[in-house]
Amino acid sequence: MKDLTLNETAILLAILRKKHNAYGVAIKEDVSNFIHKKISYGTLYSYLDQLFRKGLISKSLGEPTPERGGRRKTYYTLTNKGIHALESAYKRQKLIWEKMSEISFDKV
Repeated sequence: MKDLTLNETAILLAILRKKHNAYGVAIKEDVSNFIHKKISYGTLYSYLDQLFRKGLISKSLGEPTPERGGRRKTYYTLTNKGIHALESAYKRQKLIWEKMSEISFDKV
């Protein structure tokens, strides 16, 4: 499997963190907090579609909101493949930073 990008990792982490309440607005807020940068809904949904096509997340429709003509929220969850991809990304990053600890940034 291809490595996850920073944004893909942040989105998967947000979905994992939100558990059963992982829908667009909630995911967007978490991702913005993780990366300290705002992302647009267009960017978010583009990534969500991409992660869905890769089989890393699944989606389901919730109940319509109570107001008249209320829309259904789309909820996202990690698949086993998504959990594995996130674990692999973590292990790779951890290994990289362990190697970086051997380097002094003072000498750069």
